[in-house]
Amino acid sequence: MYWQKIKKFLATRWGFFTLLTLLFWAKTLAVYYLDFNLGVSGIYQHLVLWVNPLGTTLLLLSIGLYIRRTFPAYLAMILIYLANSALLLFNVIYYREFTDFMTINVIFGYSSVSNGLSTSSSALLTPKDIIFAVDLLLILGLILTKAIKFDKRPIPKLSALAMTSFALFFMTFNLTLGEISRPQLLGRTFDRAYLVKYLGLDFFTVYDGLKTAKTNQARNEANSADLNKVINFAQEHYAKPNEQMFGVAKGKNVIVIHLESFQQFLINYKLNDQEVTPFLNSLYNSKQTYSFANFFNQVGQGKTSDAENMLETSTYGLPQGSLFSTLGSENTFQAAPAILNQEAGYTSAVFHGNVGSFWNRNDVYKNMGYQYFFDASYYDTSAERLSEYGLKDKYLFHDSVKYLEQLQQPFYTKFITVTNHFPYTLDSADADFPAANTGEASVDNYFVTAHYLDQAIETFFNYLKKSGLYDNSVIILYGDHYGISDSRNLKLASLLGKSASTWSDFDNTQMQRVPFMIHIPGQENGGVQTQYGGEIDVLPTLLHLLGINSSAYLQFGTDLFSKEHDQTVAFRNGSFITPKYTVVSGTIYDNQTGAVVTHPSKVVSDYLAEQKQKVRTELSLSDTLNTKNLLRFYVPAHFTPVDPSLYDYKKQFERLKALNSKLGAKSKSLYSKNKHKSTVDDYPNEEDSLNQDNTNNQANSTDNSQTETSQEESTASDSSASTSSTAAPALYATSGNTSTPPTE
Repeated sequence: MYWQKIKKFLATRWGFFTLLTLLFWAKTLAVYYLDFNLGVSGIYQHLVLWVNPLGTTLLLLSIGLYIRRTFPAYLAMILIYLANSALLLFNVIYYREFTDFMTINVIFGYSSVSNGLSTSSSALLTPKDIIFAVDLLLILGLILTKAIKFDKRPIPKLSALAMTSFALFFMTFNLTLGEISRPQLLGRTFDRAYLVKYLGLDFFTVYDGLKTAKTNQARNEANSADLNKVINFAQEHYAKPNEQMFGVAKGKNVIVIHLESFQQFLINYKLNDQEVTPFLNSLYNSKQTYSFANFFNQVGQGKTSDAENMLETSTYGLPQGSLFSTLGSENTFQAAPAILNQEAGYTSAVFHGNVGSFWNRNDVYKNMGYQYFFDASYYDTSAERLSEYGLKDKYLFHDSVKYLEQLQQPFYTKFITVTNHFPYTLDSADADFPAANTGEASVDNYFVTAHYLDQAIETFFNYLKKSGLYDNSVIILYGDHYGISDSRNLKLASLLGKSASTWSDFDNTQMQRVPFMIHIPGQENGGVQTQYGGEIDVLPTLLHLLGINSSAYLQFGTDLFSKEHDQTVAFRNGSFITPKYTVVSGTIYDNQTGAVVTHPSKVVSDYLAEQKQKVRTELSLSDTLNTKNLLRFYVPAHFTPVDPSLYDYKKQFERLKALNSKLGAKSKSLYSKNKHKSTVDDYPNEEDSLNQDNTNNQANSTDNSQTETSQEESTASDSSASTSSTAAPALYATSGNTSTPPTE
């Protein structure tokens, strides 16, 4: 009897509308609790969370109530339901990798990223994602069994209007509930999780769209007067170079090696008593290397592209989306390649084994003044040579030599590696390091791909030494962003000597450390530096090492070697870290102990309040500079704005060879200096190397299988029981050595 009433109700348009509303509401709640870490606590916040999907769902589905014709009305509601489900699913996938939500800029900039993706999105799917199919199968089943019949009676317009009005009222009620718990909710958007928690994913997406449109309008109305605050901040924030370090690398080639998804904890780390990155460890600990123990990634949603932007321009990425993808095609930059070319005659080039459209690099690099960009089209990208995100690192370095040797010196080059990228898969022929045993594949294999990257860099260094480039180069290595996201850190915790049960936001923040090494052959005064800094500080540091004063340019970072260096590291979400304290979402942690500082002294409170305001100002001014494209109004003395039309990334190899030929005896390329003989033979051939490694592995396996059997049996239980390092890396801070903030 009861089922008959339900069946009869489902046979009406109102019944179908109600079914879709309830299904989407239930699915959204499931995602909230299973996938999103929204920090919900207390009965009130749970109540708001349960309420927030309803208003927008009712509003969107009510569109179908206005359609009088039967089939179009049902089709409209189904399409709206599917579109909203797709938005929810895409956010789930995005959140699992980025621990963030898709903004309008991310959505519209997706094409520039998707061109470089292969299967990593599918790797983020889990069995629980069946919830995205169950409801669709249920709806389809009810329609096929005719439990749902199309109601030919149209909904009266007044009734449809009443539902729309109720939905808007419900959304207002939801907003009120959110404002009660979180005052100025819409004005404080550093953390998008708050908007989703209190207002829902649909509300957040619409709000973000409106805010993006407002930003675009402001960009169109910008003028040179907007520059004043930025100029004043840059001038006041400028740090004079350290006299002992200024110009120590003057005239040297600059080789930047981008360590994809590489975190600081890997340095000097041992897994089962075996070093994961022995060569990088040797560089890090060398006196010829200035290594930074407290260097942090500061990326936002733009991830790798944000890191590149900071290193090249000393300005932050955007609060939403990728600057490269959304603004890079039109923005004016004063970036490293143009500065070095105009100040010191540097040739610039990027080597990257992925498509040029990935992160919109084809356009951005031209606007930055990169003269050459060797993307996937310049490499053999046969299937066996590719990883998830492009050419494997060993092939990238090897295959780039024929281009590198043709560049006029001094040159500024960047190698973007990709093999150590989520989901950290590697062919068995390439993998010769054991995985960890946490049960999370992406965590376990992270050590395998990191070791592969280490091998690739060691081989490249050997080539640099043999070819003669090494002694006349400064080599910079940096990790662009985290490799293990916050959501997977709990699986990693035991390998770091930490407990998952006590893991906190403090630990997540400490895990944002990435390596930053400046290797200068011939220098013997290097070593591990303990001052705090981040990616925003790289450009002024590099310019000063090369003997170029950065004061003429609008930069938000400061020279890491300067006595005036600012050690407060700002994160894109507004959190920040100083040598003594970490502040995350208003919570203060002591860096030495990781404990929450519940009752800071007035001195500490005032100091941190000052730093918080400075961080907000810094991020805001950087956003203003970029979103309004203010650098088009600011031209430093002796600097010529970049004209991107002068750069063409086609037939570059032919043009390089032609230039060498034209310059003749004046050519400064390695190829010319080597009496017009290629140095490619100085580099081990990767196909031969890999085949030899594979043969050796098989031979060793055969030779040792009998003699090691008893050993394996006796140690099997030990090796399977633990994959922790012999000495877990220090996650907590080493004190900075430039300035000391007040203590409690």
